[in-house]
Amino acid sequence: MRAMTVIPGKSDSARVGAVAEPPAADGSILVQGLLTGICGTDLELLSGALGRVPPGSDQLVIGHESLGQVLEAPAGSGFATGDLVAGVVRRPDPVPCPACARGEWDFCRNGQYTERGINGMDGYGAERWRVDPYFAVPVPPALDQLGVLVEPTSILAKAFEQVDQVGARSWFDPKHVLVTGAGPIGLLATLIARQRGYDVHVLDRVTDGPKPELVRALGGTYLTDLQQLAVVPDVVIEATGVGQVVFDCANLLPPAGVMCLAGIHPGPATVDVQLDALVRQLVIRNAVLVGTVNAAKRHYADAVDVLLKADRAWLERLVTRTVPLSDWPGALVREPDDIKVVVDLRG
Repeated sequence: MRAMTVIPGKSDSARVGAVAEPPAADGSILVQGLLTGICGTDLELLSGALGRVPPGSDQLVIGHESLGQVLEAPAGSGFATGDLVAGVVRRPDPVPCPACARGEWDFCRNGQYTERGINGMDGYGAERWRVDPYFAVPVPPALDQLGVLVEPTSILAKAFEQVDQVGARSWFDPKHVLVTGAGPIGLLATLIARQRGYDVHVLDRVTDGPKPELVRALGGTYLTDLQQLAVVPDVVIEATGVGQVVFDCANLLPPAGVMCLAGIHPGPATVDVQLDALVRQLVIRNAVLVGTVNAAKRHYADAVDVLLKADRAWLERLVTRTVPLSDWPGALVREPDDIKVVVDLRG
């Protein structure tokens, strides 16, 4: 069968590869792949910034943002033929560490976890894949093709959970949220923030195209310069990973403010900042910077709820380009108005 294959660290290795049928060890549910989303992580695999092939293999099937349709499911699994399903990305380490043993594999302590399509396990970017029922997320029929957004939305569901938990150390009643970066992660963060009733400002350097319109359609304020920000943000969701942006926004945090770092910049950069001055501001204001990556199982369910409450027409505008599997490497080449690019595994 066909699959999206790469050799981690080899920039020209993206191929439509021929691979064997998914092994039974991957799970008892057999799934027809429908769609998989492309994100910055997939580009990092090619750059060598991350990625590990499965044991005994010389290539990796990528695709961690998944949507498929069940072909076969065992009795008692909670799934039936025809159901839509998304797959959880991370698997707990085999030891397991205390976090993994409690279902918090996104906080794995020893780094021995595996991840579908990223670290040590083939992903969901294939015509057929298997998944264990425990790591399968039911996607309601109402979401249909938009179920491909479940995994990236789970990242933001976790991010806001982390903000809530950190904020709960003190009295916390956020009103204003600043989101940096209006890519898929930033826009989904904006969606959740608006669903929570927050006043949202979104910072991005793009001046036209779909991004400003998508922010304004949610009732958010779109900024191209931090100087345009007219409020003090109680919460910052940082989705760019750009050091200077992180520094500038951290300086804006009020007493007990929280910045959640959800973005990683793809390249090395040197930023000349007065770090001691920033530390002083964070200490004096009891402000917090917290990093977040990946998601636990409960965050996928939260993501489904977020997407079901969202305006479908708005969600559809997030998917700006669909590429057939036969030409999937073209999905890695960014076009000017791209937001979320997906690969149709049937094409």
